[in-house]
Amino acid sequence: MSSPDPQVRAARNQSTSSARPGARGPVVAVTGAATGVGALLTARLAASDEVRQVVAIDERRGECETARWHVLDVRDPAVAEKLRGADVVVHLALDLDLETDAAARTAYNVRGTQTVLTAAAAAGVRRVVLCTSAMVYGAHPDNELPLSEDAELRATAEATGVGDLLEIERLARRAPRAHPGLNVSVVRPAVLVGGMDTALTRYFESPRLLVVAGSRPAWQFCHVDDLCSALEYAVLEKADGELVVGCDGWLEQEEVEELSGIRRMELPSAVALGAAARLHRIGLTPSPAGDLAYTMYPWVVSGSRLHDAGWRPKYTNEEVLAELLEEVSGRHTVAGRRLGRKDATAAGAAGATVALLGAAAVVRRARKARRRI
Repeated sequence: MSSPDPQVRAARNQSTSSARPGARGPVVAVTGAATGVGALLTARLAASDEVRQVVAIDERRGECETARWHVLDVRDPAVAEKLRGADVVVHLALDLDLETDAAARTAYNVRGTQTVLTAAAAAGVRRVVLCTSAMVYGAHPDNELPLSEDAELRATAEATGVGDLLEIERLARRAPRAHPGLNVSVVRPAVLVGGMDTALTRYFESPRLLVVAGSRPAWQFCHVDDLCSALEYAVLEKADGELVVGCDGWLEQEEVEELSGIRRMELPSAVALGAAARLHRIGLTPSPAGDLAYTMYPWVVSGSRLHDAGWRPKYTNEEVLAELLEEVSGRHTVAGRRLGRKDATAAGAAGATVALLGAAAVVRRARKARRRI
C-alpha cells in the first residue's frame, strides 16, 4: 500500500494533535475563524485549558495552527458534516462591511445563519452562540440609561446591516422551537473597537464631530478582547440567554469631544438627516441616514447578566476611545465617505462636510428643475 499524500498525513496529524490529550471541556466550532473577531476567539479558545478542541471553519485557512480547519462557505449544507462531534458552535461568519452590496450582504448573513443553525441541530450540537450588536435595541430619545438585556428590540432596518442582525435575532428565537434540545445564546456588543471599520468608528475619522441639534448622544464602547472573553463565557455556559457586552457606563458627547480633542459641527435635525439620506441615495456615501440615529440618541446597555456571572470588562470607555483614536489617526472621513489625503487637505476641516452637503442640495435642485421642464 502506498504511503498517504504528505498533505493528507499533515491534516491527520493536525486533527489528532489539535485535541488536548485527556482534556475535558467542550469541542467548539467557530465559523468566520480566519479573520477579525473569529480569528481572535479561535486563538483564545485554542489556548484555553477549558476547551478540548477547536474546529475552525472559514472560506480560507487562518493562522491558528492548533485548530482543526475546514475550508468552505457556511451556506454550504456540507457544513453539517464538519460540525459533527462539536458541542458548541460560535457563528461569527458575518459580513457587515460598509462597502458590500446590501442585497449580497443580507443573502450571506441570513442564509449563513439559517444554514449553521440547521446544520448544528442535524449534527447533534447542543449549543449555538450568535453575535449581533446592541444596535438591535435601536437608538431612541426615550431609551433608558442603561438598557437591560430584556429591553424591547426597537431598531429598524434603516442602518447598515441592522436589518440582517434583527433577522438573525428572530432566527435565534425560533431555532429552539424548530430544533428541540438546541440552546441558542446571543451576544450583543456595544460600539466595537479593535480593527473594526464601521459607520460608528468612521464617525471619529471626521474633521468635526457631527452633532444633531437637540440630540442626546451617549457613547459606550466594547473592545474586541472584551467581546471575545464574553463569547468564551457563553461557550463555557458561564452565562446564558441574551447577553450584552461593553465597557461599564458611558461617555456624554461633551466628554467625547474633550477626550478626543475634536470639535463639533452642529446641524439642525432636518438638514443632517435629509442630507445624509440624499448623499447615500446618490451614492456619495456608504452610510444610510439610519446610521445617524446611533450618534444622536442613547443605546447604552447594562451587561447585568454577564456581571452576575462574574465577568468584568478589561477596558474602560476612555481607554477604548483612546485606542480608537489611535487606530483612525491619519484617516479622513466625511459623512461616512473615506477621503484620500489630497482630498482632505484640499477640502479643509469643516469645508469637506459643507461641500458634501452642498453637493446633495445641488442634486436636489437639479432634479426639481428637470421635473419642471
